[in-house]
Amino acid sequence: MRVVSLVPSLTEAVAVSLPGALVGATDWCSHPADLDVARIGGTKNPKVDRIVELAPDLVVANEEENREPDLTALRTAGIEVLVTEVRDVPEAIRELGRVLGACGAKAWPRWLDEAESAWQDPPVPDRRTTAIVPVWRRPWMVLGRDTFAGDVLARLGVDNVYAHHEERYPRIPLPELKAAAPELVVLPDEPYRFTADDGPEVFEGVPCALVDGRLLTWYGPSLAQAPRLLGEALRAACR
Repeated sequence: MRVVSLVPSLTEAVAVSLPGALVGATDWCSHPADLDVARIGGTKNPKVDRIVELAPDLVVANEEENREPDLTALRTAGIEVLVTEVRDVPEAIRELGRVLGACGAKAWPRWLDEAESAWQDPPVPDRRTTAIVPVWRRPWMVLGRDTFAGDVLARLGVDNVYAHHEERYPRIPLPELKAAAPELVVLPDEPYRFTADDGPEVFEGVPCALVDGRLLTWYGPSLAQAPRLLGEALRAACR
């Protein structure tokens, strides 16, 4: 089986679970750290011709990460494309199982069993917390409705202020973000790399949790550790 992945999360899942199956991945696929496969461009601008040259049996993609015209071009070239849809944790686990099965796995890998178990009873604080979750700056963009990361936080006791916004990633002016009066600001290090010196200073007086974006937004092997590590970071910020 020859697989090309257009999604960093899926790249890690396939590489860890089925060594040797992956022959191509995007420039943004940073895990595993020693991944040695052909690079085929970005998630939004993959080099379709290069993918075709690799002659994969399957390309794995995601409806949010990848553009339909690129996927259509791959199908037109005679390549099978599996498109995932992930909006919450249970769906992530199901879709990971589907992807790995399509890539040749005979059974779920141990890390996926561990992830499912970890999310069955994640650590939840006694009191829930309201939060805004910026994912970009200049302009400010936040998590809105129906997102995987929003579901992850909700399962850890953090309620997204914009969870019912009509858009999934709305642009919200900074004065409006402040006026929402969140109890917490969650700042991941991707896609925008928020740091201790870039982000928290804007929300003076509001606790800020700087979190690993991979733990918050990736659905792959990191799912097994995410409840514990994210939970610790969120609780530390709220003290």
